[in-house]
Amino acid sequence: MNLAYIPSPTFSKFQIGPFTIHMYAICILIGICVAVWILTTRWKRYGGTFDQILDTTLVTVPCALVGARLYHCITTPSMYFPPTGDPVNILKVWEGGMAIFGGISVGALTAFLWCRHRRYPFAIFADSIAPALLVAQAIGRLGNWFNQELYGWPTTLPWGLKLNDADAIGKSEICYSGSQCPDYTTTLFHPTFLYEMIWNLIGAAIIVYLGRKLADRLKAGQQFAMYMMWYGLGRTWIENVRINYSTVILGLRTNVWTAIIVFVLGCILFVVLYQHGTDAQEQARKLQAVTADELERQSVEEEKNKQKKR
Repeated sequence: MNLAYIPSPTFSKFQIGPFTIHMYAICILIGICVAVWILTTRWKRYGGTFDQILDTTLVTVPCALVGARLYHCITTPSMYFPPTGDPVNILKVWEGGMAIFGGISVGALTAFLWCRHRRYPFAIFADSIAPALLVAQAIGRLGNWFNQELYGWPTTLPWGLKLNDADAIGKSEICYSGSQCPDYTTTLFHPTFLYEMIWNLIGAAIIVYLGRKLADRLKAGQQFAMYMMWYGLGRTWIENVRINYSTVILGLRTNVWTAIIVFVLGCILFVVLYQHGTDAQEQARKLQAVTADELERQSVEEEKNKQKKR
């Protein structure tokens, strides 16, 4: 009998009138808000404004959520596509299934296009958001804890995760390659949500520290490359601890392959930027010029509106 363990929450959702509020969604929203705060703080240091971040967020976040959902559906096709699945299930996001790799990929592409449209230097935007993403992802992992899902192999360690009888998504998930999960009433599991939370928070701290310590040496975009390397490396080993069902290619889960690719691309990006990248201060001056133009236009428009009211 295990005397020490991490308990699971006794609920994963609650009602407010006719509405069902899922704790997973709340964790995601809190993570997004914290990420926007961190991003804004770092962006302002380069000479940007909160309004620029707000506009970018309103465009990027919905696209990232769609990307996260589609990646999950594509990598677990049996549930969403014929002959075994129903495409209508793609819309049932309340039943779980959001993949961070899809969210980051689509979100990054959207942010790049938006920054290009508004003439914001994307490389320093990427640097600004790098630690923010890790903190947001750490907070988002609490949603898996509430759902009692995506846990790891059985363990006897004192920090093992104990499941309970709460109505949570993870209680019905399929483990391994289709076999039944171990009996949750007598088994503790590796709390992979906690492993990733700790890993991400350490990574965020490292990026912030190195960003300040090596400010004169790093090129614009290299902090984001650090994010890719750190997160890709972490997900590589964390995915191998999980026992939830996942498509396997050449002996490895699809997310492991994706994590490896992200890590390798991060390494390549870091080296390429070191050799050919732009100085962060130079990009900051470009951002400051764009910001000055925007503020001037806003001032002119406000003056015109005042004159109209008169």
